[in-house]
Amino acid sequence: MNPIKVIYWISTIIMCLVFTFSAQMYFRNTEMVRGFFDMLNYPSYLVIPLAILKVLGIIAVLSKKSKLLTEWAYAGFFIDAVLAFVAHWFAQDGGYAFSIVAIITIVISRYTYGRLYLD
Repeated sequence: MNPIKVIYWISTIIMCLVFTFSAQMYFRNTEMVRGFFDMLNYPSYLVIPLAILKVLGIIAVLSKKSKLLTEWAYAGFFIDAVLAFVAHWFAQDGGYAFSIVAIITIVISRYTYGRLYLD
């Protein structure tokens, strides 16, 4: 099997697991997550729309039905993870480690996606 394909699937699965975990937390513990958003100075009304977009992004990345939607999903995941990292870093709450994992897997998944499906 092509090593790039193996790296793609490992990084993509980890990335999707991170965002699945995040989305389910947003849906199941909405009030707690809203409290975190308030603490990090983000508007709490974004919790449910972000959860929905995370689920849609996972579907877009895994289905690969549209290159445009897949690219937007990667961009959205990257922006979300960077903003989460910055917010946790400035709040000094230690929550930024999860964001680092997300950023690394997004970059690896997107790079290998480009090598496999866009060349």
